[in-house]
Amino acid sequence: MSLRIAVAGAGGRMGQALVEAVLAAPDLTLAAALDVRGSASIGQDAGERIGHRTGVAVTDDVDGALAAADVLIDFTRPEGTVAHAAACARRRVALVAGTTGLSPAQKAELATHARTVPIVFAPNMSVGVNVLLKLVELATARLGPDYDVEIVEMHHRHKVDAPSGTALRLGEAAASAMRTTLSESAVYAREGVTGERRAGTIGFALTFALGQEAARQGSDLPVILISHNMPHVFEIADRIHVARLGRRAAILNPKKISMSDTVAVMTGAMPPEQIPAECLAH
Repeated sequence: MSLRIAVAGAGGRMGQALVEAVLAAPDLTLAAALDVRGSASIGQDAGERIGHRTGVAVTDDVDGALAAADVLIDFTRPEGTVAHAAACARRRVALVAGTTGLSPAQKAELATHARTVPIVFAPNMSVGVNVLLKLVELATARLGPDYDVEIVEMHHRHKVDAPSGTALRLGEAAASAMRTTLSESAVYAREGVTGERRAGTIGFALTFALGQEAARQGSDLPVILISHNMPHVFEIADRIHVARLGRRAAILNPKKISMSDTVAVMTGAMPPEQIPAECLAH
């Protein structure tokens, strides 16, 4: 039986990637496509920009879209995602959310709605990135306090939040291994005469140097670089993976689960029904 998928933000870059992924999956059906009121994509065919005629027009009618869907996939903005989660709870529709930049209060709202419907939430749905989180946690724990932790990222010009949700999750993984919290250890801005780096801090930066180039920049200490490079907006394997997360979410009891759990499910390490109900994404 084909699972009916609604895609939020269907007029955007990520939304179009998700529409394409749903159309490529034979066990999924694009049932609805949403965008914000006033968007130029409203009324257009959801697949028009990628050369597919789907018969599904982009709409701003959230309730109408959810009435036709089993699962909503949402990679939009924090306010929109929270509103969509509330609508999903009313309509008993599962939610897969990859929106970044949510505040602690907004994440708490998602957790509240997850008592009613299944919600899969992660700021980065890439399987590679979620394996990277484990590697960073392991490396930080094993290397200890003699090594500094620096989260360095580079994004396209359309990125609207900084640090990114992925960078923050990497910082949280490192902080957990250091037995501290990111709020206590993070340094987001450095300017002027700041003095020597304080031990135990986790730095964030928006410049990038790879491999041997990083090792040449003023340090005689060894450099261990753990990186993940995604040249496209959303790798096709991860697009299909996210689309299929909708099928997994639809068979779960109401709960909010993290990508680390969905990776375990995808690889067969954990059956979906064994995901603990209390498991919360960060």
